[in-house]
Amino acid sequence: MRRLALVLALVLAPLVGGAVQPDEILDDPALEARARGITAELRCVVCQAESIDDSNAEIARDLRILVRERLTEGDSDAEVLAFVTDRYGEFVLFRPPFNWRNAALWLSGPLFLVLGGGLAFAYVRRRSTAPAPPRPPLSPEERARLEALTNE
Repeated sequence: MRRLALVLALVLAPLVGGAVQPDEILDDPALEARARGITAELRCVVCQAESIDDSNAEIARDLRILVRERLTEGDSDAEVLAFVTDRYGEFVLFRPPFNWRNAALWLSGPLFLVLGGGLAFAYVRRRSTAPAPPRPPLSPEERARLEALTNE
């Protein structure tokens, strides 16, 4: 049982720890925590669905090193993010700021939600107020049964 736990720990450790290599980690725990916070906010330009903290792409490694270098030089978190954004554009940010260039992306989700809700409400409302469909006329056998029941 211990061997199985050890094997699972060795296999799953790279998945949990991200892609940060031991030679990238800073000696100062506070700076390393800041670096991890920043790299978790930056999108890998190759993988696009992963942060550079999780990506194994070479450019993600270069960006992780760049972030750590900027932090050791004394840059603030905002300055590091601004530096990377100036080089790669707002695409690298997982949470880009709201501005006129990306307003359509920010507003399209709520707009479609409201539009879909309005259409669903109108559909349900129309169905509830629609007249019931006319019933087909009674067949001669049904009419005879009805008359027999009402005469009793």
